[in-house]
Amino acid sequence: MFGLGGQELLLILFVVLLFFGPSKLPELVRGLGKGMREFKKAQADLENEFSKVAENSEADDKPVEVVASKEAQNGSLTKKS
Repeated sequence: MFGLGGQELLLILFVVLLFFGPSKLPELVRGLGKGMREFKKAQADLENEFSKVAENSEADDKPVEVVASKEAQNGSLTKKS
């Protein structure tokens, strides 16, 4: 986890406990959890949006090629007759 060992994490937690006290610590952890949850949700939404755009662009590209090739075939058929 971020290249920190167990001793470093305990030291950080101890310093946070000294600064904020035991009464504020659950409130801080709760706020941190909500923030992380919102960040992950925003990240997932952004990834979904990118995948939708990529799928739509691929879907838009394929019919254009098919339509163009059908028009070319129809055009060549009308030119022959």
